[in-house]
Amino acid sequence: MSKTRFLLPKENSAAYQKIAELDQIGKTGSISESLQELIKIYASQLNGCVFCIDMHSKDALAKGETLQRVIGLVAWEEAVFYTAEERAVLAFTKEITLIHQGGVSDKTYQELQQYYNEKEIGELLVLIGTINLYNRIGITTLLQPKMD
Repeated sequence: MSKTRFLLPKENSAAYQKIAELDQIGKTGSISESLQELIKIYASQLNGCVFCIDMHSKDALAKGETLQRVIGLVAWEEAVFYTAEERAVLAFTKEITLIHQGGVSDKTYQELQQYYNEKEIGELLVLIGTINLYNRIGITTLLQPKMD
């Protein structure tokens, strides 16, 4: 197992503070805390960021999310326990996170529009973009969660 390379909050606190401010904006929007955590877990799974998967899974469980839904995120497309709205958001999360594989499709965007207006879609975009940035920091610096 590799050792953490460096801690960005220590080495570049000004930049990290700006990222934290962006994260705070996402937390104060109209998207429910539960859905925010599902977004963060799923994007982190797609990116392979163990630190963020660990942190946001624990946060989701502490906020009342079920273990089944947290574990099932990796295969949400086959799972029956996510709502149509959540499925639209998870598809959006996947396509943004894997943007290099063809961007966000019209189909995904149109499904999302059934549940969200443009302001809310913008909030989702900021949430997804921010967790992707955190994932890149965690992966690059080899940030590891503490053992339970």
